Amino acid sequence: MITRRAFIRTIGKGSAAIALVGVTACSTDEPRSTTTDAQATTTTPESTTNPSVDTTTVSTTPTTEVAEPGMMSEEWRRVNLGFVSAYVFVRGGEAALVDTGTSGSTSDIESTLGGLGLGWNDLSTILLTHHHGDHIGSLPEIMEAAPDAVAFAGAEDIPNIKSPRPISAVTDRDIVFGLQVIATPGHTPGHISILDPGGSALVAGDALIGEAGGVAGPSAQFTADMATANESVVKLGGLEFDAIYFGHGEPVTNGGSALVAELAASL
Repeated sequence: MITRRAFIRTIGKGSAAIALVGVTACSTDEPRSTTTDAQATTTTPESTTNPSVDTTTVSTTPTTEVAEPGMMSEEWRRVNLGFVSAYVFVRGGEAALVDTGTSGSTSDIESTLGGLGLGWNDLSTILLTHHHGDHIGSLPEIMEAAPDAVAFAGAEDIPNIKSPRPISAVTDRDIVFGLQVIATPGHTPGHISILDPGGSALVAGDALIGEAGGVAGPSAQFTADMATANESVVKLGGLEFDAIYFGHGEPVTNGGSALVAELAASL
């Protein structure tokens, strides 16, 4: 059951974000209307997954975006979990979490929230890029700790995600917490990436990998459909953003869209 408080907080956050930012993308279509837990399709998950996990090593340096004067405070903060990263996005005293890391990552995410002056009651939104265990492993514990948080994921991946509460399905161009969902299937059937137009940032999940200060496509070893995954890389190459935050690898802080466009041209 989604609480009334979570419903109100999700609607309020999406509405404020639409007023603040616009979306820059290769398509001329307008973004879909704001996705809230009242509007989204919900599916009760029944099964879990136990995928193989790659072991890319990343550093602990967080990357942040600072809002311009007169705007509500916005910031991205990386949660470095060793070989995988989750990300906290803060706007106006509330937080969204992109991915939850492996099982046992809850304390690291809590520490990151605390470092931003926030707690579990301030976490209103959880965006899951895909169903692999290194990205959704701590979801049950986090959902229990954050009673008002509403989780979102691509519809095709939801049946493989274990959660104590229903997960709302999102699709391409939906807006959640002022962030745009980009459907990037291939690594998994329901993989999504998250575009922050106001902060000029892309959270790529495993649709892209950070490699030697640059960008690579997803690992073929852990990808369900490489042809579709490559199509998703081409799609991301048509968007505009400076920073890229990866599930695996060091963030790119400048010129991200040009790097992805170059990668897409080589496929």
